[in-house]
Amino acid sequence: MRRIYPDIQDNPDIAQAYAYPAERPWLRLNMVASADGAAWLDGRSGGLSSKGDKRIFQTLRGLADVIVAGAATVRKEGYGPVPPRDWWAELRVGRPTVPPIAVISRSLALDLDGPLFTDAPSRTIVITCDDAPLDRRELAAERSDLIVAGDDCVDMKLAVAALHERGLTRVLCEGGPRINAQLSACDLVDELCLSISPVLVGGDAARIQNGELAKVPLQLTQVLEEEGVLFCTYTRERSDDRTDAAGHGGAV
Repeated sequence: MRRIYPDIQDNPDIAQAYAYPAERPWLRLNMVASADGAAWLDGRSGGLSSKGDKRIFQTLRGLADVIVAGAATVRKEGYGPVPPRDWWAELRVGRPTVPPIAVISRSLALDLDGPLFTDAPSRTIVITCDDAPLDRRELAAERSDLIVAGDDCVDMKLAVAALHERGLTRVLCEGGPRINAQLSACDLVDELCLSISPVLVGGDAARIQNGELAKVPLQLTQVLEEEGVLFCTYTRERSDDRTDAAGHGGAV
């Protein structure tokens, strides 16, 4: 792997390249897309991935305090517990050996008896709303750390604020496209890590954001490359004054 922007460097330190800023909470999206913008191939993002993408994916997980994903992504991608990795030890000094996964779900249509909830070394978090079915909420409260954020839909700003209250300020969101769009619409995204796979897909695959309209100015801050795959980092252009995390967000 080599860095080609903003400088040229062979074999950069990936953990250092993706280190979180120390002075503030930070929410990054991590997605992979085809050259024509498709967020998946044959229904799953793994069809667009590469060896380099997998290394960066695991590094970003090791750096994060919490991994956020929508329920549809958890079901489609077959999420399970995050396995501990020996090489994360230095990245996670003073923190649990693995970050918890936080699943966003309005309906709570989740396999609450599955390994993600029964075998996770860090207790899985579920983020839902008041209108979720009461019986599912009660079961989710038994099997997870349950956060209720919003009335008839998940309020993204309240959800992120609740993670911050738990000390989980380095937030890694792995999608899917609808969750990404809602976070962007609420002005919560600080950074986009985008792997661009050199393949054309076409078809009806969603883009990496799908749903709510948002216009989020981004600045290209880094590009890595390996075997024709580009690993781009875009940082949100914003003032030092961050939007109040107690506002209202979109539906899930």
